[in-house]
Amino acid sequence: MANRGGGDTGNAMWKSLIAVSVLLSVSGSALAASAVNNDSDPRTLIVTEGSSKRELTLGPGETVEFCPSGCFVTMPNGDLEALTGSETVEISGGVARVK
Repeated sequence: MANRGGGDTGNAMWKSLIAVSVLLSVSGSALAASAVNNDSDPRTLIVTEGSSKRELTLGPGETVEFCPSGCFVTMPNGDLEALTGSETVEISGGVARVK
């Protein structure tokens, strides 16, 4: 005679597996873009998320995370870039590059 246990363990296992999958996917999307200022002078980026616009000033050698769910960034030279939230903006010689 087979032991049938609680009878609902298969469903409970699937629910647990789905919950873990959702948790991992949510935590994976919590990444943010980062910006690093390799210059010896402070540099400013203008970050636009939705209808909100703010200045992000980076000191010499500073690295910051921003833009977790996509944004537009105006670079120090005036160029506008769209970010998804996983890029790195490197500033060197007054020029910003998205990597």
